[in-house]
Amino acid sequence: MQLDADSAAVVVVDMQNGFCHPDGSLYAPGSEEAIEPVGQVVDRARDAGAEVVWTRDVHPPEQFENAHYYDEFDRWGEHVLEGSWEAEVVAELEPADDDLVVVKHTYDAFYETQLEGWLDAHDIDDLVICGTLANVCVLHTASSAGLRDFRPVLVEDAVGCIEEGHREYALEHADFLFGEVTPLDDIEFT
Repeated sequence: MQLDADSAAVVVVDMQNGFCHPDGSLYAPGSEEAIEPVGQVVDRARDAGAEVVWTRDVHPPEQFENAHYYDEFDRWGEHVLEGSWEAEVVAELEPADDDLVVVKHTYDAFYETQLEGWLDAHDIDDLVICGTLANVCVLHTASSAGLRDFRPVLVEDAVGCIEEGHREYALEHADFLFGEVTPLDDIEFT
């Protein structure tokens, strides 16, 4: 799959210590396994001059205190708290100074963030999406991208998960409903 480096961006979803490091509160081995392939996607994009965007799931400790229904701490326990080591991108993957880092407080990286406006300002049409977790933040960010008329391309072997069935479900759902799925070896920026 050839992508125009001038109109494509890589979106790296939540490759943070809390999910990818064995000491993280929501550690999943599948997320740790995604580190190397995510790095390869980022390197290809940078080599071609494409934009790279990183999302960080970050929660203020009081975020869900007055929640009526949506409470991630109730579902997952406290995780990636603002200012914590867990909230930082893993050491193996370092955002560059000119990369956009989007701090989000929900599963969807477009919800109440600057992401859509930044992509529009940079004339980005295609989003190469990788990161973790497949059936949570990756899926919701990719679907939100598709609904906003960006072309979401999920890199199937650069997506982390808690269980392999979750990854399979997310990729099949994305491919069926709103995006495209491709292996890392087929990604080429021109």
